[in-house]
This record gives sequence, structure tokens and C-alpha cells, in this order.
Amino acid sequence: MHLCHPVPVLDQDHAAPATPAAAGATRGRPDRCPGVTRPWLADDGALVRLRLVGGVLPTPGLRTLMELAEEYGDSALHLTSRANVQIRSVPHRDGVLPPAFVAGVRASGVLPSMSHELVRNVMVSPLSGRVGGRADLRPAAVQLDRLLLADPSCADLSGRFLFLLDDGRGDLLDRASDLAAVAVDADTVQVRAGSDQWGRVVEVSEAAGVLHSLVRRFLALRGDGPAAAWHVDELDVPLLDHDRDERTRVTSPRPPHGRLRQVDGRSTEHIDVPEGRLDADLAARLLERAGDELVVTPWHSVLMPDLEAR
Repeated sequence: MHLCHPVPVLDQDHAAPATPAAAGATRGRPDRCPGVTRPWLADDGALVRLRLVGGVLPTPGLRTLMELAEEYGDSALHLTSRANVQIRSVPHRDGVLPPAFVAGVRASGVLPSMSHELVRNVMVSPLSGRVGGRADLRPAAVQLDRLLLADPSCADLSGRFLFLLDDGRGDLLDRASDLAAVAVDADTVQVRAGSDQWGRVVEVSEAAGVLHSLVRRFLALRGDGPAAAWHVDELDVPLLDHDRDERTRVTSPRPPHGRLRQVDGRSTEHIDVPEGRLDADLAARLLERAGDELVVTPWHSVLMPDLEAR
């Protein structure tokens, strides 16, 4: 099972690929991965996870979240292996967070939906569209998020259900996921379901729609109630049955820290966040130099993109 446990670690999104559960697995309760509407109650207060589609964190949002972490939490944001952020040690009353804290999170722009907050688990190759890779998959991620938010049935997905958009460099492919799209060239991607099911090669512009259709099929097949499947690999029937395109057999190391040249001539700076703890001092340095957004990576680091070339 993929559970969220109250263990004293900074990252509860699990960095290593998980072993897929057996087909037909059953459970007696829903998952308990935390969010604003369902915080995890630890000894030091509530833990709140905030999903960032593609790791994108607008600069004003970072400023607001740091203020909330200072006022209500342990004064830091904690980065996770799914490129999300967490605020820890938030006070609560029987699991209910302070209304002003919730209002602040909503004002930050990272919580567009209370009903769908737990299912916005969309990872994207962090440098996609800026440095390397075969295709820019950022627009596909935005479109997929919009489709999930607009579909009431998608709110029933497990908080562990994961989408991956790998831009063809292979930096995310080794991760366990439920639905994925892997770029095979600048214009097309191949879809993957579960750990080893492959689908058609489709246009990048079609990727979000295809993934959304597969989500709906998964929801129709997974069963009902607390015993319903959380993951594609738990289904008794496959979602896809095509051969794998050999161009998807790619791997990529983590990018080095420091300045990276973008395809548009500007640069991205890759900055280490020790132990994934983004404290007030580091946040202030980032905010002093950042443009419109930062990108949280799965590697306890952040990208500061679109900087003027030196």
C-alpha cells in the first residue's frame, strides 16, 4: 500500500519508485494523504501539503506561503519528492485549520479548488520548455489540470494517483505513476498507464485530453466505496495495449546546480534547498532575484527561470 505515515521526515511523497500493488488489491479505507481540507495531524500540529502542477510556484504565492509558515507553522516550506510543498506545525481544532490560514492559502493562488485539491498530482520535467528535452510539456500540464478541475468525478481519485509528463529526457520515467505521457519528438508523446502499459503516439496538443479520457475509464473500472482501487496497476484489466516506442527508453541525470542556458538565450539557475527545507533566509534571497515564478523540483531544489543572461 502507498500510505502517508506520520513519520518525522521532511518529505512524505516518497522519493523512490513504489512497488505497484497487485491487481485486484482491496482496501478497507480511503487514503489519508494530507491537504488543506484533510491535514495530517502530527504531534507538533497539522501538516498541510499544497500541490503545485509541474512544480510551478508563482513568486507572489511563495511570498504569501512564507508569511503563513511564519505566522502559523514552523517558519519554513518543506519541498517534497513530487515537487509539492508542505507547511508543518499548523495549529488546528479537531483537525480544522484556522480560517485565516485557509483564506491565506487560497489567496496565494496555489489552491484553485477545495474539492479537487488532493488530486492535482501532475509532475512535469522541471526544465521542460527551457533547457533540453524534446518537447515543451508545460501547456499540456496546464490543460490537464483544467480538465481535472472541471470534472466532478475526478475529485474521487486517490490523493496518491500520479500523472507524469516527461519531456523525453527521461528524468521522471523511473518513477511509479498511474498515467504518463513521454515525448518522443517535438510534436508527439506516447501515453503510458501504470508501470508497463503503453498506448498510442499522439500529438502533444492531444495529450491532456487522452490522459483525461483514461482517468474516466479508470474511475469506471476501479469499483466503488473504500475498497476501490487507488492505482492503475491494481485493476484487473489493462487500460492500454500498444507496443512501447523505443524512443521512450531514455534516462537523464539530475541537472547540476548553478546557471543553465535556456533555449531562448536567457538562463535558469538551479538552487539546492538543503534537506528540502526552504527557510525564511533562502526564500528572501530567491524573492529578491526571481521573476514571475519559481519551479520546485523533485530533488530538494528550486529553479529560478528566465533570468537575463550574464
